[in-house]
Amino acid sequence: MAFDTLLGNEQLKKNLISARRSGKLSHFYLISGPEGSGRHTLADLLAKAMMCEDPNGPCGHCRACRKVESHTHPDYILADDPSSRTVRVSFVRDIRTDMFIRPNEGVKKIYLFPRAQDMGLEAQNALLKVLEEPPSYGVFLLLTDNPDKLLPTIRSRCVELKMQPLPEEILRRVLHREFPEASEAGVSAAILRSGGYLGQARALMQGNTMSEQTRRFAACYAARDTYGLLELLVPMEKWKRDALIPMLGEWLELMEQALANRSGLPACVEEAAAIAAVRRPGDMMQTCMVLRKAMEYAQANVSCAAVCGYLSWALR
Repeated sequence: MAFDTLLGNEQLKKNLISARRSGKLSHFYLISGPEGSGRHTLADLLAKAMMCEDPNGPCGHCRACRKVESHTHPDYILADDPSSRTVRVSFVRDIRTDMFIRPNEGVKKIYLFPRAQDMGLEAQNALLKVLEEPPSYGVFLLLTDNPDKLLPTIRSRCVELKMQPLPEEILRRVLHREFPEASEAGVSAAILRSGGYLGQARALMQGNTMSEQTRRFAACYAARDTYGLLELLVPMEKWKRDALIPMLGEWLELMEQALANRSGLPACVEEAAAIAAVRRPGDMMQTCMVLRKAMEYAQANVSCAAVCGYLSWALR
């Protein structure tokens, strides 16, 4: 069964396979866990299980499963508005109305809420109304990193699936396969810092591939080379915001790794360890605050030249 593609979480998979075989999959699931814990993977598997053309599915190969995998199935609907920081009540009401339009081609009509914790009380109460009396084909998959933000009345109507950390041997095997050039120390550091969640471990490993600007920033910061930082920042004044913001994010991640290394955690990259060896924790914490502020400025449409000027002054 395709549920086997979800790593770890053996008891959870056993329960879902049993429910699928007995035709008792729920209409409401609350999938909880931190970022990178596999919530989206599990949601896709549940959608496949409900849509699969194979009675013993999810097979992962039929037309319905392939459409779910590629997120092109007309009845597997992403219930999110990326333009809004919260899930607004008007958006939930529209979803509630759409629910009563029968599926296009599937036996179910599945709504995926990727950030259920961002629903306010009004939006949650609007959702509760359809949870109380749904059509027989309606399914809701609520994903959250903080189930406590949801009303008890919503949680009581959902089957909650809690994603579990993976065993170290699984993480190590997958990371060595996906990052064959990585050192044993780097893999061990990513596993330790990930809390046992593969998505977070992958992100840490991917962060090991630093841009040239980040390497220069690390070298200049460790050496307290103010002039070198200025030489780095001046050309960046002409960058676009969509290039500057991710770069500042890289620098912030580097500094956070350096702080963690100073606290005793292994660093995933040598540059972070080099910074931790020569800079005080107070200095690094202040730099993290400066970088966060610079990102806020850039996201608020402050010009890149002004943001880089601020960094030149604040990091001197």
